[in-house]
Amino acid sequence: MQQCYAGQTGPLAYQLLQPTDRMPAHPQDENFAMHDWLNNLPKAELHLHLEGSLEPELMFRLAERNKIALPWNDVEALRSAYNFGNLQEFLDLYYAGADVLRTEQDFYDLTWAYLQKCEEQNVVHTEPFFDPQTHTDRGIPFEAALNGISAALADGRELLGISSGLILSFLRHLPEEDAFKTLEQALPYRNAFFAVGLDSSEVGHPPSKFQRVFDKARAEGLLTVAHAGEEGPPEYIWQALDLLKVSRIDHGVRAAEDPKLIARLIEEQIPLTVCPLSNTKLKVFADMRQHNILDLLEKGVKVTVNSDDPAYFGGYVTENFVALHESLGMTEEQARRLAQNSLDARLAY
Repeated sequence: MQQCYAGQTGPLAYQLLQPTDRMPAHPQDENFAMHDWLNNLPKAELHLHLEGSLEPELMFRLAERNKIALPWNDVEALRSAYNFGNLQEFLDLYYAGADVLRTEQDFYDLTWAYLQKCEEQNVVHTEPFFDPQTHTDRGIPFEAALNGISAALADGRELLGISSGLILSFLRHLPEEDAFKTLEQALPYRNAFFAVGLDSSEVGHPPSKFQRVFDKARAEGLLTVAHAGEEGPPEYIWQALDLLKVSRIDHGVRAAEDPKLIARLIEEQIPLTVCPLSNTKLKVFADMRQHNILDLLEKGVKVTVNSDDPAYFGGYVTENFVALHESLGMTEEQARRLAQNSLDARLAY
């Protein structure tokens, strides 16, 4: 897998944003719905948790296949539970849902369902996260998750033409020693993933807690990214940049509170993988009309649009773009820039 660093551009990124048979030559045509135009806009997704794309219907099918009793009677009862007051309330449900993932086939089906959604929404490149500790801690073999995901991503490249690279994430609410064990477990499969990340509960778990394991990952030739500045303070973004040496910041919206940090993000063109629907669902912003992504874009920050955990937060990439248009008045020109940012910010080729 060829790798590059964030901000590098090339012919592929340029070609992807040319009009195609899926994208009209005159997108301003008033008869062409904005939703369809945004859906057909070529884009990349750089912040997507595969476990968070587990739709209720698939969750129930996997539960039946694996003879698991769910605490909800049906799909609608499960959907009604998606009313989170904060990140931790979401994570409690997220980990409960992930329990239906048991076999290599389960992980394949999960990943393939997401890739089919990418095809529907013209997401031409994706760099999803997966959390091995979520599965190994409940007795699922590491190989079952990785092999199923990798097989689906390979089929996505061959059958759907969707390029991809997998990111192995550490759970920050667990000790760094556990992250070291996960990294050692993963290294024999080094060719299956290209980067490591950091996710889960942010508050009280600063990036500095994981400096040593990130040093080890970089020594093994892996790139690094990290969630920072979602619920955590701007200081967490500084730590991710200076201690973890990340190529991208996942979320990062609280950088707006620190002008010096904003200046650095602009100067170094460090991408932020922003997730608007997630941010409002988890009350980072009370309302989409308060979201700062377009303000950051106009200041020159390399922000991108992503779906995070779309099964739980109400939509995939297109729905996030549509929400920005409806609530913030995002223009077609801004949408093009956001889509181009996502293509420029990809790390795996």
